[in-house]
Amino acid sequence: MDSSDPDILTQGQNLDIENELQESNQVDVDVCQECQSLEACSVEKSQEVTESESDSQSPNASSVDKSEVEINADECQTAQVPIVNKCEIDVDGEQNSQSPNALSVDVLEARVSVKDEDDIFVVPAVGMEFESEEHAHKCYSRYAVLEGFSIRKDFVNKSRVNGAIVSRRYTCYRQGYRPGKHTVNVRKPQQEMRTGCLAHMTIARQPNGKFRVSHFETKHNHEFVNPSTAHLLPSQKRLTFAQAVEADLASSSGMDGVPKLGMGFKSEDHAYEFYNTYAGRVGFSVRKDYVNRSKIDGAVASRRFTCFREGFRQKDKRDLNVKRPRKETRIGCLAQLVISRQPDGKYRVTHFEEKHNHELVAACRVRMLRSQKRLAVARIVEGNALESYKIQAKSAYEVSCNSIGDCVDHGYDPIDHRSKLSSKRTRDMREGEAERIQQYFQSRKIKNRSFFYAIQLDAENQIANIFWADAKMIMDYSDFGDVLCFDTTYMLNKDCRLFSPFLGVNHHKQMVIFGAALLYDDTVDSFKWLFQKFLEAMSGKNPKTILTDEDAVVSEAVNSIFPEIHQRMCVWHVYQSALKQLGDKFVGPSFVNDLSSCFFNHEEEEDFIAAWNIMLDVHGLWENDWLNKIFETREQWAIAYKRHIFCADINSVQLHESFIVNLKKYLKPESDVLSFFKHLGKVVNDWHYKELEANYDMSQNMPRLMGDVILLKHARDAYTPRIFELFQQEYEMCLNIVINQCIESETAFEYKVSIYGQPREYAISYNLADNTVFCSCMKYEFMGVLCSHALKVLDYRNIRLLPSQYILKRWTRDARV
Repeated sequence: MDSSDPDILTQGQNLDIENELQESNQVDVDVCQECQSLEACSVEKSQEVTESESDSQSPNASSVDKSEVEINADECQTAQVPIVNKCEIDVDGEQNSQSPNALSVDVLEARVSVKDEDDIFVVPAVGMEFESEEHAHKCYSRYAVLEGFSIRKDFVNKSRVNGAIVSRRYTCYRQGYRPGKHTVNVRKPQQEMRTGCLAHMTIARQPNGKFRVSHFETKHNHEFVNPSTAHLLPSQKRLTFAQAVEADLASSSGMDGVPKLGMGFKSEDHAYEFYNTYAGRVGFSVRKDYVNRSKIDGAVASRRFTCFREGFRQKDKRDLNVKRPRKETRIGCLAQLVISRQPDGKYRVTHFEEKHNHELVAACRVRMLRSQKRLAVARIVEGNALESYKIQAKSAYEVSCNSIGDCVDHGYDPIDHRSKLSSKRTRDMREGEAERIQQYFQSRKIKNRSFFYAIQLDAENQIANIFWADAKMIMDYSDFGDVLCFDTTYMLNKDCRLFSPFLGVNHHKQMVIFGAALLYDDTVDSFKWLFQKFLEAMSGKNPKTILTDEDAVVSEAVNSIFPEIHQRMCVWHVYQSALKQLGDKFVGPSFVNDLSSCFFNHEEEEDFIAAWNIMLDVHGLWENDWLNKIFETREQWAIAYKRHIFCADINSVQLHESFIVNLKKYLKPESDVLSFFKHLGKVVNDWHYKELEANYDMSQNMPRLMGDVILLKHARDAYTPRIFELFQQEYEMCLNIVINQCIESETAFEYKVSIYGQPREYAISYNLADNTVFCSCMKYEFMGVLCSHALKVLDYRNIRLLPSQYILKRWTRDARV
């Protein structure tokens, strides 16, 4: 029925309502009229009313409530459409005189702001007429944004005959008050925004079908927002969203892989797959966080996808009884994507937050993310196809060469003719073994020009020794080469190949390999040549400390090539030798435990000597020549001695015996050397993968704190999780330490501390000038983490942040930066 239908006019509904609205700010709504409130609206009713603010159904849904917008056929229009050409002003003298808010033509024209030739803004006024209700809404919304407030569609009166809108009221978004009964059981109630503001504009349909402003209240009881924050207003977000929808509909380029406001999807799953693909490229995982379902058919009305580090884990009383609590992953990240279902059935992006408050995952570790597993499978398949293509191309290149040797860079000669042995090598090679070794290393050099290998000849021009290091080994040494462990314990007997790796530990205290050698001669000249080639591969960078076994030949070579670095015997190597020498004494686990305790559990000289004597007494080993011999050299290997030498705690890193056992079967003369290279490569790749897993775990999970302590939080942010666990253990022990004495001088303080109830005291000095602390136990000098005694003094001095000079970069999260 047309808006000028005589039946509607005879009923007098339009005129009555119009007069009432002009006389008062209050509108009485008939029970039969269709008045929608914000709390009762749903997505299916969005064709009748659009909500601008709603009470949250979930404490986690605030962002959805603020950004969720429903669009119907009457409201999905851009806010940039010029209004002046579609607004007509009634300048009848009587009408203007009835309201103090009415503006004359001159005054109205003075308020017109022209942005360009086609875009003119008009201030609403009583008597102003609009072509449709939508145009009235646009005019008032633009006026509100420029003034600094947001509007809400508050009241609607529709015809009982044909359902057409008879009158409509738009209010300030701070109109009225929120009912208190809905927030009684809410844990995190929404912030109160309504202040009872009376500012509003009311329109009523006229007989000619147009809508006229019947009442316009401009006074507010609150302050307006600044222009810089006007874009955060709910009504402005709606305008922006409507523009984005129109731009998305008009765009023919399709999706470029980056979420945008207004972007449409066929289904919720389609939106999730799109956002998850985007997350995989950026480097984070996606979680389905909040969902709002229709009360009519149960379909998803809106959904929020968040970063997996969103929010914070709630405290659970059961966590107190958990021995190994889960690591903390959530840190309150606000990155998210919100979609809402529209009347056309599509899901559109109503809110998109791009910024994260944490580091994103590197591309090499994205496949470890929970939501990226399917993407990782696709990438692996694609990568395998590409790798297959590369192998075929390389094979074609090798076939074009007359031999593998012809493909090697002629500017690089791996054979060291100047450092030939003066005698024949001590071990023989199997027939064809030298050729296979050369072919293997030449092929590695073809794949990667950074691969380094060198060959030493004997007096008969036969291969005597080989050293090699790939690009990853060289890079590892540049980051963690301060402590070098040279191992020669992989030889079963004199007939076996002597495999000698250069080992170390990374920032996760995991084993890394810096290079390796196959030695068919173990003389001093061979080890000297090996150390020289190692330095050449590592660009001449010397380690600070080198740990070796008790071999006198190796020690002589180290003193010759590394005269200025610290050298000591690796306690683990000495322990392995003890297990071999005393194998007949193993009558049970008691002896093994006592022996291990002597080697690894005593950091004080008195404790070590006492434990050693007890072991000899209990097991009757006072007359054992081998034990007496190594005890005489205890200052070279026991961790209770030479504590000033930094060893990166390698003595407590149990170099995996399973690795030695599995490797030794490939070192026998009858085994093929290529099988050894293949197995070694697999082991090294496993180590690299474990570091990738540790890096991923470090980037996604935070270690649990024993308490809300600033010092621990600071250390957790700096250290890797493994090192932080050691640091937190030291801090926990410092809680049981008491300060017995304090001697003050001009620039330093001398403290005597002890563990509560124990007689042994430790001396700690603290310098005021540079905030340095030194403990007599020298744990920091030995392993690079402050001891509990020093932490007690720092706490006593009210130092709440760990001094930067005591955070070694090699133990931090940024060790490889």
